[in-house]
Amino acid sequence: MNKVVSGPQAALKGIEDGMTLMLGGFGLCGIPENTIAELVKLGVKNLTCISNNAGVDDFGLGLLLQKRQIRKMISSYVGENALFEQLMLSGEMEVELIPQGSLAERCRAGGAGIPAFFTPAGYGTEVAEGKEVRVFNGKPHILESALTADYAIVKAWKGDHLGNLIYKGTARNFNPMMAMAGKITIAEVEELVEPGELDPNFIHTPGIFVNRIFQGEKFEKRIEQRTVRARS
Repeated sequence: MNKVVSGPQAALKGIEDGMTLMLGGFGLCGIPENTIAELVKLGVKNLTCISNNAGVDDFGLGLLLQKRQIRKMISSYVGENALFEQLMLSGEMEVELIPQGSLAERCRAGGAGIPAFFTPAGYGTEVAEGKEVRVFNGKPHILESALTADYAIVKAWKGDHLGNLIYKGTARNFNPMMAMAGKITIAEVEELVEPGELDPNFIHTPGIFVNRIFQGEKFEKRIEQRTVRARS
């Protein structure tokens, strides 16, 4: 089945105000930037966004924050976005902060059809408030529920017309599990190839999980924190 659509506008067909979106990526690596830019143009509002981070002030999810399109963020790391901090502290945006490993596993569980699981991460902190606690092997664990979304939006290095995806480097941190957890999954790719061109041994997300795929027009290779050392 050919799952190719003409671009981000066609890929986002059906997205409405108030929906829950998963957006892949880690820092600025592997984020679906073309699709995010189209979400800004569409002007959909009151979104719940599940993402490891919220981009930076002028890129990635930071663009949706600027337009006040996000009602709630479910994420792990938000230290690079001053606007995020402002919206959270003012109460203008609801925020659920989750330990990074728990966030990844909650997305993976959602894609695997596992409704909840116990983890020691977060026990004894605000993360555990209101959650069931059980002791396994003498160690307290808290019950975490799986995460799913109306749409999962991911970014891959290569993909084929059937929706099979290969991620590159750090982009594998959240994209693969989020691709499994959306009712509808959209993939933007740097390179779109014909079926059979991808080595089956290296496919990270099978096409069964992907509903729509397109090749992005441009990708910015930004460095979130540039670290240099003086010449010796």
